Amino acid sequence: MKYLLLLIALLTVNLAFGQTNPDYDKALAEKLGADEYGMKSYFLVMLKTGPNTTTDQELINESFRGHLENINRLEAEGILIVAGPLDKNDKNYRGIFILNNLKSREEAKEVLQTDPAIKNGLLDFEIYTWYGSAALPEYLQFSQKIWKSQP
Repeated sequence: MKYLLLLIALLTVNLAFGQTNPDYDKALAEKLGADEYGMKSYFLVMLKTGPNTTTDQELINESFRGHLENINRLEAEGILIVAGPLDKNDKNYRGIFILNNLKSREEAKEVLQTDPAIKNGLLDFEIYTWYGSAALPEYLQFSQKIWKSQP
């Protein structure tokens, strides 16, 4: 909340003084779906422990292998732009996704149901609308150049 208030204050000051960006790239802003502040809405997904408490190791392994394959597929399609696990915490949050280029929460839910770990109840989720830099997807081109091995 503190950061949102700071962002609003900075935007208000910029508007009040009529500042414009001399480096503004209209074509890039349009390609990325940026608003006049260089921002856009995404869906932030908090992955959490699901209701399925099975001990069936084959189902668990198959589901999480499919979970990783699904992450790769959604990234290739430009839908998933951030994914990663979280440390243990008191909310049972397991990881995050940031979903891009989706029109509604319902569409985000449909996309999440393609994940075998979610479909099998090993993971569950909460969805939030998040307002962030429209340039966020641009980091993906660099992420492929910095990993040495994959799990």
